[in-house]
Amino acid sequence: EKLADRKLNVAEVTQSEIGQKQKLQTVLEAVHDLLRPHGWTIKWNIDSIHGKNLISILHLLVALAMHFRAPIRLPEHVSVQVVVVRKREGLLQTTHVTEELTTTTECIDFCLFVCFSPLKPERDAFDTLFDHAPDKLSVVKKSLITFVNKHLNKLNLEVTELETQFADGVYLVLLMGLLEDYFVPLHNFYLTPESFDQKVHNVSFAFELMQDGGLKKPKARPE
Repeated sequence: EKLADRKLNVAEVTQSEIGQKQKLQTVLEAVHDLLRPHGWTIKWNIDSIHGKNLISILHLLVALAMHFRAPIRLPEHVSVQVVVVRKREGLLQTTHVTEELTTTTECIDFCLFVCFSPLKPERDAFDTLFDHAPDKLSVVKKSLITFVNKHLNKLNLEVTELETQFADGVYLVLLMGLLEDYFVPLHNFYLTPESFDQKVHNVSFAFELMQDGGLKKPKARPE
């Protein structure tokens, strides 16, 4: 069992409550070692997780998803109302507490990834271009459009805007087929995607074709 390349010495199966908590303690300690250096507030503990406290479990899952940059988009500003019941002098008293599960996820994600994350991507030629010669960006875009159209014209297709016309992944899939000289079966992607999920599917599929062709995994996320 590993967590972020760290080997965890835990039993595969434990039946007793003590054994389960010991295993959970080992896992959570490893999680805390990952999250604390990046400023995460720990809002769960062994007893709450083992006791299946839904709020604690959600806090833990959100933190892990953000830290490891899971390929999902978490909704912003999600809060839940928790009813706390206490017994005082023989009477049950209830109070309502608001638990904030997510804030501005883009900000958190950006800070973790750019400022703190050990998974920070290596810089490439485009990063250097943005830093030192942003005025040359338009020239590079024109060159890319010329290259793309050289191949897409074979299908009577033409690109004028890289940002918009590649967003749904259709041209990207077709371009990979042209570059690698094979026909991409139409049932493998959405030729006229209508939803966000269909567009993400197309881009993800194009990324798979790139890797099949020997390219490194793209740094960008399909979303």
